[in-house]
Amino acid sequence: MKKFNRRAFAKEALSATAGVAALTSSMPSLMAAGANERLTVGVIGMSRGLLLADEFAKNGAKIAYVCDVDKQRLNLALHKTNAEKGVSDLRRILDDKAVDAVIIATPDHWHAPIALLACEAGKHVYVEKPCSHNILEGRMMIEAARRTQRVMQVGTQSRSTSALQNGIQLLHEGAIGDILVAKAWNSQKRANIGHKKKSNPPAGFDYDLWVGPVPMRPFQENCHHYSWHWWYDFGTGDIGNDGIHELDIAAWGLGVDTHPTTVTGNGSKMFFDDDQQFPDTQYVTFEYSNKDASGRKKLLAYEHRLWSPYVQEGHENGNAFYGTNGYMIMSKMSGWKLYGPKNRLLQEEKGYYSLKDHAVNFIDAVRSGKQLEADIEIGHRSAVLGHLANILARTRKPALKFDPNTEHILDTPKMNSLVTRTYRNGHWASPKNS
Repeated sequence: MKKFNRRAFAKEALSATAGVAALTSSMPSLMAAGANERLTVGVIGMSRGLLLADEFAKNGAKIAYVCDVDKQRLNLALHKTNAEKGVSDLRRILDDKAVDAVIIATPDHWHAPIALLACEAGKHVYVEKPCSHNILEGRMMIEAARRTQRVMQVGTQSRSTSALQNGIQLLHEGAIGDILVAKAWNSQKRANIGHKKKSNPPAGFDYDLWVGPVPMRPFQENCHHYSWHWWYDFGTGDIGNDGIHELDIAAWGLGVDTHPTTVTGNGSKMFFDDDQQFPDTQYVTFEYSNKDASGRKKLLAYEHRLWSPYVQEGHENGNAFYGTNGYMIMSKMSGWKLYGPKNRLLQEEKGYYSLKDHAVNFIDAVRSGKQLEADIEIGHRSAVLGHLANILARTRKPALKFDPNTEHILDTPKMNSLVTRTYRNGHWASPKNS
């Protein structure tokens, strides 16, 4: 098994970054053809995919395929959707020229490989969060979308929610002065996944196909449906599962369009006695050294406690923005409140994140060239925050330095090796050059 050649890809990444603005500005004309046609999609991963299939169908998309490696889930999807076909192998979808786009709702380790294959097959991509399993994959996804001129939307639905858009606009217009700090938190009570031994996969579950392009490991009952989130090989922990929503909102409100340069903090298991590998407790800060118009640096703080039977600021998961003239509390589940000096409530708006509006935004982008609310480059920047926090936790280091241009960690080779991952040698879905 070999790893992706980071040095060779760094040159391509820099070139792709330089060309992003020009390609993005030209997208509307590229997408305009077929503006009146119904979008034909294939949905891959039929847990979260069930909800997405329903939303896309209600908003005009034709569900040509549903796909899952678990026969029970596949049969349920065929029963609950108006899909024309059900398949276990996603290549059936990619080979069908009638399919315009794929919706990727698989475990995290499959997000980038499918997106890359889809772009090469001429398909547009809606990919669930986090967009990638590691930093290099995200950069590869940007490069593939630009090279093939495909639309690629990331499933951070807050970006398409009008109430949150209005709150963010107020922040950017100076409603609380210069924003110096944004905070994101993920506090909730998760389940203990226990300790399990290796065993045989359940009947009707194609485990080899589920593992896909990453190194094979024996099946284990608590590394299966949903619990895969807590394993290094397949997931990105809860910072990549739920926390990514709040990280994305925090970066959005903070107004940053680059990566942080310094990351400090810690993450560890402090509560659960089980097999999960990612932290159940995590506190991390991200410093952006590029000064804004005010001449100041910016700081983003993140925290999660997966054993909390209580909320903070009225929200299990939420955001706070602290400015020189006031602050704002925001939740994707309920809206926002803006406070001035002495904690005086100045303005508020209620609203719930909209999966419908996000799906419609993607459909409109494909059909008529409308600008995406959560383009892959935006999704990549947010995902990188979670990846960097997890690298700190895995290496037990208190801080790291990150180069936003090359997307390399400057501290140690061990840390930088986690910018990418190992793939199965010769597997059909392993990214090229791996």
